[in-house]
Amino acid sequence: MIKRMIILLLVLQAGAMLALAAGAHVWWHCAWPASLALGFAVVLLVRAGISANNFLMSRRAGSVTPAAHALDPARALGLFLHEFLSSMLTSSWYMLHPIGLRLQPQARGLPVLLIHGYACNSGYWLPMSKSLTRARISHYGIDLEPPGAAIDDFVPQVHAAVERLCAETGSAQVVVVGHSMGGLVARAYLRRHGHDRVARVLTLGTPHYGTALAHFGPGCNAVQMRRGSEWLNLLDASEADLQRTLFISIYSVHDNIVAPQDSSALPGARNLVFGAIGHVALGRHPEIMRAALQEIEAAARR
Repeated sequence: MIKRMIILLLVLQAGAMLALAAGAHVWWHCAWPASLALGFAVVLLVRAGISANNFLMSRRAGSVTPAAHALDPARALGLFLHEFLSSMLTSSWYMLHPIGLRLQPQARGLPVLLIHGYACNSGYWLPMSKSLTRARISHYGIDLEPPGAAIDDFVPQVHAAVERLCAETGSAQVVVVGHSMGGLVARAYLRRHGHDRVARVLTLGTPHYGTALAHFGPGCNAVQMRRGSEWLNLLDASEADLQRTLFISIYSVHDNIVAPQDSSALPGARNLVFGAIGHVALGRHPEIMRAALQEIEAAARR
């Protein structure tokens, strides 16, 4: 469903670009190459404006940035540009290519289940999938459907995926990696099915205690991700200390979707804190992928 929505949005953007180009050609008598360039630039500026607005809203609701992660103008610009590029690649290319099940010949370590976040599909994990493939680690990216369902409604899909991944690889356990809402889905799975099948859970930019920006998202799952939601409070109260020790929460103090950013800090888990990385970029940033791969490989040595 998300892939179809992405295709529709790309068609609409292309239509808007062509309409702007036609208007420039007719009204301003611009040559067609210049008109098309103008239309493309306007669409890019609109997309950049959306990204900039996310940063603005997340800053207003944000937590205090540690001094060690303070940004100078050059790093702030790099943060914005990398997040904008990541958003463009994810929404215009990656999510057109869901990854599904990818078994590796002569696989190493534990298999990995990849759970995407809100309004995404498994194509979000395309860069991570390439990294896991190079490391000869079997993995499975699932597509959570329908997109606006309650988070607990995704648990049967995760359970089926865990069982399939174990059956296909012959492994007794998997490592779960969840981005954003995907980390909450992983926690919901553990609440219902326990941790027998799970060696480690890595969450990337997961709003463990909610995010102010969830107020602007449609769907039952967006409501559940609001700060102080009843669902989040019940999830938090249901977890035993042992379960939290399975978790490694990786997040950025400059996350532009999770605000306050320290909402991703999960008590009882190991929290790995980064700076100058945006929310969407967490799935493709070299530092994050190296850290995640190290933790995935370490889980097999426990």
